[in-house]
Amino acid sequence: MIDPRAIIHPQARLHESVTVGPFSVIDADVEIGEGTTIGPHVVIKGPCRIGRENHIFQFSSLGEVPQDLKFHGEYSLLEIGDRNSIREFTTLHRGTEGGGGVTRIGSDNLLMAYAHVAHDCVIGNHVILANAASVAGHVHVEDHAILGGFAVVHQFCHIGAHCFVGGFSKVSQDVAPFLMVDGARARAVGLNKEGLKRRGFTPETLSLLTRAFKRLVKSRPTSEGEWAEIDAMALESPEVAQFLEFIRASKRGIVR
Repeated sequence: MIDPRAIIHPQARLHESVTVGPFSVIDADVEIGEGTTIGPHVVIKGPCRIGRENHIFQFSSLGEVPQDLKFHGEYSLLEIGDRNSIREFTTLHRGTEGGGGVTRIGSDNLLMAYAHVAHDCVIGNHVILANAASVAGHVHVEDHAILGGFAVVHQFCHIGAHCFVGGFSKVSQDVAPFLMVDGARARAVGLNKEGLKRRGFTPETLSLLTRAFKRLVKSRPTSEGEWAEIDAMALESPEVAQFLEFIRASKRGIVR
């Protein structure tokens, strides 16, 4: 299952079912789980942990040292979950001491060609990074988020669950869950309604989220009565409660 032209360090740990294509290089302290396929010309540096049934396509670079001038060779890690599709020329870097030491990729994600995930990022599950989408260091992308092609996210930003970031967007603040944002300086343009419908959100939930969007993103609550109305909506809907909690916890401010 391992092409004889691949270079595998003797201290790398690969499950017997792993497939490795020609001219790939796998370093020491790399662990690869059952059923994972590594294409040709892939470079995987350690320390790196890769789970089950991933498909890593040609010319990807995983586990390289971070592009951070503060990095001084300390131990750090790249962790990748299960069933991810990591396409051509994708780059995933390890963490740094200042960010907790781990870059973590969840499961069931699609990282399209030329996508980049920098040091100390956390990518959830069922996330899509379209072609050349890039997230800078310390970014957190929650489950089911989608970043369009060539979208870029500033370091320390938080991208909420089920949101959609349009192609070529520049995101420099947090994106609240369930939203669609777009633009050279990203602006919130509404709910990600089509995505939410596809994932089974009910019309009642969409209606409450639309009201919450108008109260919290298009405008800002200014009175106790307005906040009381929003808190009452949060009691009706866990999704609105999630939306409200995200905004209250934001440290960079949200895209409006």
